[in-house]
Amino acid sequence: MKWIPNDIEMYINAKEFVDTAVVALHPVSFGDEMKQSASMHDFITLLTNQLERQFTGRMVLFPAYSYLKKGRMDKPLEELLEWERSLKENEFKHIFYITSDSDWRMQESSLTGALLWMPLLPLESMDESQKVSLIGSQVKQLQNLFTQKWRENQ
Repeated sequence: MKWIPNDIEMYINAKEFVDTAVVALHPVSFGDEMKQSASMHDFITLLTNQLERQFTGRMVLFPAYSYLKKGRMDKPLEELLEWERSLKENEFKHIFYITSDSDWRMQESSLTGALLWMPLLPLESMDESQKVSLIGSQVKQLQNLFTQKWRENQ
């Protein structure tokens, strides 16, 4: 379910079956890193949207968490921990963060949700069929990770 009114209404009516929250983590950079930041956003957005289609009825794809990528990760981590507290208070048993920003890997132990780091794939140089194929194969890998985490935490 996406963060749109119709899907949220479905969630409200069936929330006992929806136990998983997915939050994409998008760095925003300027200068020389701006294009890479935009590429990360594009890749993770395509990936999470396709993942949501596969697991509609089990997960809510929340709005992405965007943050300025400059130096330390203290503030983004603090804000993400607040997201975690709110999600848990609202009965989401499984929380997944998906990003291409490798800086989050150093923060993983501070999070109770599962951090899924996906290496950035340069989609801008691919035609549409190549993109669909590549995203599809990435989603299959993520599906396996999701089902494994769900089994571990039953």
